[in-house]
Amino acid sequence: MLSAFANSFRIPELRKRILFTLCMVVVMRIGAAIPCPGINVTVLQDYFQNVVSNQGAGSLLGLINIFSGGAMENCAISSLGIMPYISASIMLQLLTVVLPQLGKMAREEGGRQKITQYTRYLTIILCCVQGYMLALGFQNPGNNPLLPGIGSVLERANAQLVPDPGPGFIFMVVMCNMAGTMLLMWIGEQITDRGIGNGVSLVITIGIAARIPGAMAQAWQKYVAGVGDQAARNPLLLVLLLALMFAVIAGVVAVTQAVRRVSVQYAKRMVGRRVYGGQTSYLPLRVNYSGVMPIIFAQTLLMIPRFLMQVIPNPGVFVGGIIASLNNGFLYYILYSGLVLFFSYFWVATMFNPIQIGDELKKHGGFIPGIRPGQPTAEFLDYAMTRLTLAGAIFLILLAVTPQLLHQVMLVPSLTSQFFGGTSLLIIVGVMLDTMRQIETHLLQRHYEGFLRKGRLRGRATGPALGREGAGPSDESLAWLGVAVACLLLLGAVAAVMNR
Repeated sequence: MLSAFANSFRIPELRKRILFTLCMVVVMRIGAAIPCPGINVTVLQDYFQNVVSNQGAGSLLGLINIFSGGAMENCAISSLGIMPYISASIMLQLLTVVLPQLGKMAREEGGRQKITQYTRYLTIILCCVQGYMLALGFQNPGNNPLLPGIGSVLERANAQLVPDPGPGFIFMVVMCNMAGTMLLMWIGEQITDRGIGNGVSLVITIGIAARIPGAMAQAWQKYVAGVGDQAARNPLLLVLLLALMFAVIAGVVAVTQAVRRVSVQYAKRMVGRRVYGGQTSYLPLRVNYSGVMPIIFAQTLLMIPRFLMQVIPNPGVFVGGIIASLNNGFLYYILYSGLVLFFSYFWVATMFNPIQIGDELKKHGGFIPGIRPGQPTAEFLDYAMTRLTLAGAIFLILLAVTPQLLHQVMLVPSLTSQFFGGTSLLIIVGVMLDTMRQIETHLLQRHYEGFLRKGRLRGRATGPALGREGAGPSDESLAWLGVAVACLLLLGAVAAVMNR
């Protein structure tokens, strides 16, 4: 694997792509450190370090701060991160399924470019709305339910969060955050075209990985140095947590790579003097087809009732009990698990079309052995995907509740627990695997060994082995685990150097 990293810089084209990507990463991290004018950054950082870090793994501001790479605690020009663009992309993607006009446009030539342009326009609108709400919340922190506990921080510092509030401050914050998000969107597109990996996904991953040094420092201070709580000093527990992290990463890699290979045979047909078809292939059905989207949707919906209940000025005993249960209580875990299960099936139902796949196979002369073409094939694929989705949803539920359980039961620091599951780990592992595959493709095209040297005998077997039908992780999962862990540690080291 180390030789593969060295060979990556021996290919001129690949070297240019990697260096260009690293330069864009530096620009992203600079944007996360430049604060917007008119904000008291010292007070805001004090609030995030002493209040938000103790609110639990599911707090809204904590999640936004992680996805923005710590930009929110600086009120930086990229405080909103790339999430408005992601939200706009998801909206347009779902609308292409619901609205026939957009679905027809997506299939036409040049339709994808138009949808991409609409996504950019919608991103600007979302940036203006979210930037206005952010500025309004910072300008009136005492009346903002999204900033609980900030009053004590302001009293201790004897200062204001916004020294000069008014329309000028709101306009400045909106414009800065809109410019920062559009800059990140442009960087993501440039990385996709001229760099390595998916640019937008890398923007999110770099933001999450930038918090790794802080998470490691919190774990070290709690379990080794015993800062703030001498009873928590337990280096053995830190070792057990590291072993748990490797186990969780192994599970994420295995499930991310896991596919069910459905054998597909093509009938022979003669066109002129040539014979086409007759070969055996397979249709890969992914176990975790929906990826990280069910967790994101579930977290977003669960934050809405908590926000509305916190707005109530004098809640009674009943409403107060519901609020307490929704804040990482029993009701929270029940609703969270149910929403993750629901959105797993919802995403598969909107994005996976077995009828279209069955028609395409029938059109090209393909059929699944033992299944008649057409409608029976669609029913078989729908049945198989339903069972696979259940397995993937159960895995997502376990992965989603792990950070909250670690924070509540084992009193793991909130920032540290984020990297034991949930959206952070899924995004990092998935993006790193995709980036490593692209690098490996460049290496193999130029007759270099890839990251999986033994995979030539097992994972890259050709011939009848590709037609086997089965479920479970591929043979390359263990090797990909090493690649993912190495990249995770490398990103943490780079972020630590840049944060200095």
